[in-house]
Amino acid sequence: MARDPSTNRFAAQNRRARHDFHIEDTIDAGMVLTGTEVKSLRLGRASINEAFAAEKDGEFWLYNSYFPEYEAANRFNHEPRRPRKLLLKGREIKKLLGQTERQGMTLIPLSIYFNERGIAKMQLGLAHGKRKVDKRAAEKEKDWKRDQQRLLRTKSRAD
Repeated sequence: MARDPSTNRFAAQNRRARHDFHIEDTIDAGMVLTGTEVKSLRLGRASINEAFAAEKDGEFWLYNSYFPEYEAANRFNHEPRRPRKLLLKGREIKKLLGQTERQGMTLIPLSIYFNERGIAKMQLGLAHGKRKVDKRAAEKEKDWKRDQQRLLRTKSRAD
């Protein structure tokens, strides 16, 4: 389901994901969170830079994500790096299982956001890793586009 970025506020983003991976497809998933995790997420302190999603017993789980403890929670706090269950429909799980079993495909979190109803959602990317050559080519193309824009701006000012 396509989402409008203007209506959603990002709580956490994995900015290096698009640099390190070729994103083939994206999918939105819910997460099973405790109250203190949601409060910590609303403060924007979560990190998903090193996180990944994997299948376990027919369900997908988010591993290695960091949701810092909520200071005001006292003894009712959560464990910052615990695995978190992702909520997907059955057909989505089957589709992702088939695609992740292929060589080199993985599920990486791209962002965590709150939808219009205030529910935390995660955007996952089905991806395979870029090689060093691919990264260099992408960087070169990005630099060339920046130079093109700069040349067009200076040319339009001269006219």
